[in-house]
Amino acid sequence: MDETGTRRYVVVGTAGHIDHGKSALVEALTGTDPDRLKEEKSRGITIDLGFAHLDAGETQLAFVDVPGHERFVKNMLAGASGIDGVLLVVAADESVMPQTREHFDICRLLDVKRGVVALTKADLVDAETLALVRLETEELLLGSFLDKAPMVAVSSKTGEGVSDVRRALVGMAAQASWRETAGFVRLPIDRSFSVKGFGTVVTGTLVSGRVTVDSTLRLLPAGRDIKIRGLQVHGEPRKLAVSGQRVAANLSGVEVSEVARGDTVVSPGRFETTRRLDVSLHLLPSARRLRHGARVRFHQGTSEVLGRVALGPIVGDSSVTVDAPSELQSNGRAFARIRLEAPAILTRGDRFILRAYSPPLTIAGGYVIDPQPPSGGLRTAAGRARLLQLQVGATSDDRTGQEQAVQLLVEERGLTGLSICELYTRWGLGQETAEALVARMEALGALRRIGELLVATGALAEVGERLVSMVTAFHAQDPLSEGVPREELRERLFRRAGAAVFDAVLDRLVDDDRLVARDRVARAGHEVVLSPEERRVSDAALTLLRDAGLSPPAPAAVAARLDCDPAVLDRVLLLLVRRRELTRVGTLVFDRHALERLAAEVRTLNTGAEPTRLDVATFKDRYEISRKFAIPLLEYLDRERVTRRVGQQRIVL
Repeated sequence: MDETGTRRYVVVGTAGHIDHGKSALVEALTGTDPDRLKEEKSRGITIDLGFAHLDAGETQLAFVDVPGHERFVKNMLAGASGIDGVLLVVAADESVMPQTREHFDICRLLDVKRGVVALTKADLVDAETLALVRLETEELLLGSFLDKAPMVAVSSKTGEGVSDVRRALVGMAAQASWRETAGFVRLPIDRSFSVKGFGTVVTGTLVSGRVTVDSTLRLLPAGRDIKIRGLQVHGEPRKLAVSGQRVAANLSGVEVSEVARGDTVVSPGRFETTRRLDVSLHLLPSARRLRHGARVRFHQGTSEVLGRVALGPIVGDSSVTVDAPSELQSNGRAFARIRLEAPAILTRGDRFILRAYSPPLTIAGGYVIDPQPPSGGLRTAAGRARLLQLQVGATSDDRTGQEQAVQLLVEERGLTGLSICELYTRWGLGQETAEALVARMEALGALRRIGELLVATGALAEVGERLVSMVTAFHAQDPLSEGVPREELRERLFRRAGAAVFDAVLDRLVDDDRLVARDRVARAGHEVVLSPEERRVSDAALTLLRDAGLSPPAPAAVAARLDCDPAVLDRVLLLLVRRRELTRVGTLVFDRHALERLAAEVRTLNTGAEPTRLDVATFKDRYEISRKFAIPLLEYLDRERVTRRVGQQRIVL
């Protein structure tokens, strides 16, 4: 679909054995020779990816012509990822050959949904031979996605059947899904080169999103910010390119030596690299058994990365898992964890291919279940259960599967929460899709959105009950306290969670009239009730300290004069300080009003242009107090910003 929403862009990959006429057929269909390299033309084979396009009314088909020679299958893989359909080519004079089968296997492993079969070089054989080749091809395709696909005999040399192939391709394109253009940009690079006067140019098939001239994007895995200086779509300058189109982009901010096939241009902050991923794996029937820990070649998009496979539980036809094996037999299916030797750009649901390390034959494929799995074991009961839950909806728009997977991730994070951004980077969801999913799950009560974090409601409820219990226990232990210090609660229960999560839990408990929260947190309805003895000590202490003014006795002397237990006095004084009826300064406790009068009087000492200066001796004489009281009182005035110490003196502010 283009920027007007009226045109469909479909990517078609060619597949087939070497010299079966793929490039010739593409040229006959489009008028463009996809063999662009001098060596390709001289040898008559496709070595690297070739590109051409066909305009058919409201549909444009972009052809990715891939090499058929066994040595160049890795280049074929770079072109096969992200295609909407396949044009499988079988030469009528040779029939099905080894690369025919390998390319076909790759298309099945990549879950290509549709295609057209072309029996090329039909002019070189008689009708009986053509019929035999048709039967052999049908046998290869039996039960596959190409089982009922159009099969057309064609000669690129004479033109016979070319229009029939074209009609079949347009019909196939009409069944292809519309590509999402509102998503985030993802452009796997298949070529990079330098153009004199322009600098670095990269090409690739835009998998998702929209790219505009002057847009700022990011190059991964290098992590470099880049800018799009210019765009071409099929050789024509454009201001905008949308998903499904073949794009050439002129980049600024990076040298051509810093870009290679396998790199990806993406929307900033919407994709991440990974070296470890959990997958669902299918070993080809033609492949040898796969050992646990085997070194493999991992292909996804345009990238090829070496890695090792850790086999998880085998998956049977009934999706019931058994213990993880030491090896996977031919045509077997299993969960696995792949550890890569270099970073790759992956999201959930991405299809991939595995080739043996040596010889490099295609052996398996599958899809990504979790591109950023936790470090927990894969070969355990918990690991099996996790993968079974996460695989649902990994390769489809199954709403229930998506919600189930997100719920598991959110629960795994506990109070730390799952960032909404991870729904883009880890789950590959577009922003609108992610927001709608979060809204549904909030409405169902499965999770709660706190800023940009998603936290399971169960975790929030559990920690809320623990918080209430902690406050209740505190009241029982210290009945004269007005509550637990707010920061103490946060540190004890929410150390790994953000402040926003703590505030959200506390606010909900306050709204439910279970707690009251200011500087301290208390049970709703909690009142400090003094015993008769505590009441007597409280009243007497207030009177004594009020009369003492700026020369209060020490707490031990107060206890002696009031003839009370020092422990009772300590509890009472602590309560009176919390209520701000008294003020503690060092080891002494003063009447609050006496200190306020002192501060107000000292402020009035500044009467001239120069600030008044006070030293300890002057201060003692003025207020008729000893040094024992003068020092803490001057420190109090400093703390309250009434004075500022300069050397041995204070300046009145």
